[in-house]
Amino acid sequence: MNPTIDYYTSHAAGIRRSLLPDFFIGAHAAVEGLRLLTRDASRYRSYFLRLELIAP
Repeated sequence: MNPTIDYYTSHAAGIRRSLLPDFFIGAHAAVEGLRLLTRDASRYRSYFLRLELIAP
């Protein structure tokens, strides 16, 4: 399969491929007691209940 077509197809369908990196970033912020700036607050709130989020 063509990776370029696969990217655009998944992007158009709203499929996110960065779940693991997002999880590591959220876990690091939670463990260190840091606030996290994000545009996808619902994703982080579902995994990290005590994480302080800054969302526009």
